[in-house]
Amino acid sequence: QVQLVESGGGLVQAGGSLRLSCAASGSIGSINDMGWYRQAPGKQRELVAVITSGRTTKYVDSMKGRFTISRDNAKNTVYLQMNSLKPEDTAVYYCNARVVPQFGLYEYDYWGQGTQVTVSS
Repeated sequence: QVQLVESGGGLVQAGGSLRLSCAASGSIGSINDMGWYRQAPGKQRELVAVITSGRTTKYVDSMKGRFTISRDNAKNTVYLQMNSLKPEDTAVYYCNARVVPQFGLYEYDYWGQGTQVTVSS
C-alpha cells in the first residue's frame, strides 16, 4: 500500500505565499508523474501542476509565474510553492502520484487527503 501525506496548507492574506509538501511512503517501486490538484467549494477538482520523474513540469495557465512545482526523488516528495496568492486560489489542494508498487508491473493513481488553503482579501 502507498500513502501520500500533505502538509503546508493554511490561512494567508492575498499576495502572500505558502509552500505545500506531499510525501509518498509505503511499498513503492517507482514514482512517475506527481502533481497537485485543487477543488474549490461547488467546483470540480482541477489540475494545478504536474512534474515528471525527469522533472519536466506543466502548469495550468492561470498558475504560471505564480506557482512552482518541484520534487525530491530521494525523498519521494513533491512540493508546490505558491506566491502572489489570490482569494480565488482558495481551495482544498490534493497531491497525486502515479506509482508502480514494489514488485509490481503496473502504474496506479494515489491521492493525498487534501490540505486546505484559504486566501483572505
